[in-house]
Amino acid sequence: MTKILAIANQKGGVGKTTTSVNLAASLATTGNKVLLIDLDPQANATMGSGINKQTLQQTVYQVLLGELPIEDARVRSVQAKYDLIPANRDLAGAEVEMVTLPQREKRLKSALSSIEGEFHYIIIDCPPALNLLTLNGLCAADAVMIPMQCEYYALEGLSDLVNTIKKVRTNFNPKLRIEGLLRTMFDPRNILAQQVSDQLQQHFGNKVYRTVIPRNVRLAEAPGFGIPVLYHDRQSKGAQAYLELAKEVLNV
Repeated sequence: MTKILAIANQKGGVGKTTTSVNLAASLATTGNKVLLIDLDPQANATMGSGINKQTLQQTVYQVLLGELPIEDARVRSVQAKYDLIPANRDLAGAEVEMVTLPQREKRLKSALSSIEGEFHYIIIDCPPALNLLTLNGLCAADAVMIPMQCEYYALEGLSDLVNTIKKVRTNFNPKLRIEGLLRTMFDPRNILAQQVSDQLQQHFGNKVYRTVIPRNVRLAEAPGFGIPVLYHDRQSKGAQAYLELAKEVLNV
């Protein structure tokens, strides 16, 4: 049974791509077949998987427009040990072009139907906006993981995202649910971070992952090498945290 997990938050800089890449790599180390889909025009997940976005001819952009079967866009991230549907800058124009297409919210879901059975886990890295690309990710997914920093404005944005997920569930994807909230870039010395973390746990209870992703230099360095942190420094706190997160996801 394939599990499709969208990593989403309309706020930028909260660790969505870091989580997508490192969770995919951590799940792959357990023997699971994993597919990572880069739905962000910035294509950071593509670069972080060791794939050069500048040289790509076939990406998720052509898949969404119906110009290319999804299997033809698939590439292998050899070092990270998972498959990838990559992105590049072309994806920025997809929203405008998809507006007039039939079933525009379900283009990714439809494309995935031909290959999803090949994988145990499909991770979708959504862009930092509640737009048509994110909507495609939410319509294709079984569940949503929400990475967030423990700061004041994060709570405001969270309510918008939760409302969007409810609307998607009502109108497009009745099986969609919130898998969990992931605290990222966490500094336990920060009093505000502790307070926000406590509020999250009070409000969302067991929907908050036990695993907390710390601020970690190795995590920040790894994308520059085009590899998940697991293969940059496996003993780092960042790598260990994502391995723990993978265990939680596997046990859900």
